[in-house]
Amino acid sequence: MQLGFALPISGTWATPDNIVSVAKDAEAHGFRGLWTFQRWLADDSLAGVYQSVLDPMILLGYAAAVTTRARLGLAIVNGPFYSPVAIAKQFAALDVLSGGRLDGGVGLGWSTAEYAAAGVPMEHRGRRFDEWLDCLDVLLSGEEVSFEGEYYQVPQSRIAPRPVQRPRPPVFIGGSAKPALRRAGAYDGWISSSRMPLDVVRSAVQGVRAAAEQAGKAPDAVHCVVRGVTVLLDAPNDDADRALLNGSLDQVRDGLAAYAAAGVDEVFLDLNFDSDRVGNTSADPALALELTARLMPLGNETF
Repeated sequence: MQLGFALPISGTWATPDNIVSVAKDAEAHGFRGLWTFQRWLADDSLAGVYQSVLDPMILLGYAAAVTTRARLGLAIVNGPFYSPVAIAKQFAALDVLSGGRLDGGVGLGWSTAEYAAAGVPMEHRGRRFDEWLDCLDVLLSGEEVSFEGEYYQVPQSRIAPRPVQRPRPPVFIGGSAKPALRRAGAYDGWISSSRMPLDVVRSAVQGVRAAAEQAGKAPDAVHCVVRGVTVLLDAPNDDADRALLNGSLDQVRDGLAAYAAAGVDEVFLDLNFDSDRVGNTSADPALALELTARLMPLGNETF
């Protein structure tokens, strides 16, 4: 199993200097991917991690300029908030500027407020999203194409410059419902939601690989990614109900080994979702960087 690391994107530690520092350090320590997430709107009903969030695609463009090897991951952007052409153009630009390192994670989203702000109805969103993905798939080829669907139409044209990766950058699907797992198997992989229990992760990985087979692909042709919400503590966490990556460094190692045994291909360590100490608007950025430094050696370990 490979490891990734979430870039500073939420709260007070999401500064230009910290993004550069964490991106370079994670790459130097062998982490496969640098990951982000999306939140459009903030209000008092949301958790602290969602109160101040940079745009993930702009952040990845920034990180691309200071790295050379690490993959650049979106986990995730909400596809229906954009036209397929808009996302295809941005994905292509990120892939070109990074030298072919984009992992494009997309999903449906869940916020009714953000759907309203995007001017997109939530009704029939699954059917709309299936067509959205079909349209994106065609556009990301960079070839001369057209698309005619119920919701989206694209005249004969092409995205230029085309993405570096062929036939297109990987498209990963976020979500846990059966349709999401079906889509993930049909495309290039799956990204879990935050704090998904291990047994649900294991079942989802099996579902994605089965969907890949049904789509005529090898089960291991899809890349299954888990957002590893990480709460690193000085002492072991004795709570029987603790999350897998909530505890001492050794407990984090054990949690990563459990994900590997569940068939996961990549876990990215995400301190942003440590809302109490890192991903909020009143957190001490120095603590976030201290925790980051303690986690970095894991990038050179095998799980």
